[in-house]
Amino acid sequence: MSRVLVVEDSVTQREMITDLLKGSGLDVAVASDGVEALEQIQDKIPDLVVLDIVMPRMNGYEVCRQIKSNPVTQNIPVVMCSSKGEEFDRYWGMKQGADAYIAKPFQPTELVGTVKQLLRR
Repeated sequence: MSRVLVVEDSVTQREMITDLLKGSGLDVAVASDGVEALEQIQDKIPDLVVLDIVMPRMNGYEVCRQIKSNPVTQNIPVVMCSSKGEEFDRYWGMKQGADAYIAKPFQPTELVGTVKQLLRR
């Protein structure tokens, strides 16, 4: 079973994303900010990370850069999932190394489909 780390500071969003992914047969771990996410990734490397951008302590762009610059974690697919939906935000997310960018609010099928597609690579 693939393990997905959901990094989201909003409890409501975190629970919704977790339920969606668990419902599609994935093992889900959660972190409430970027620092906690990096600690969890060091502890147990996930198969994919769903990453919010606007969070306390460390934003999603920085977390993504750290994941992608580390030889041990650089191949983990990162899906940025953010309320920052402008074209520039999408561009900047991809520049940080994200493999996909989903703007909130999103369709559940869009998130699950994107995650499943990246896990199949």
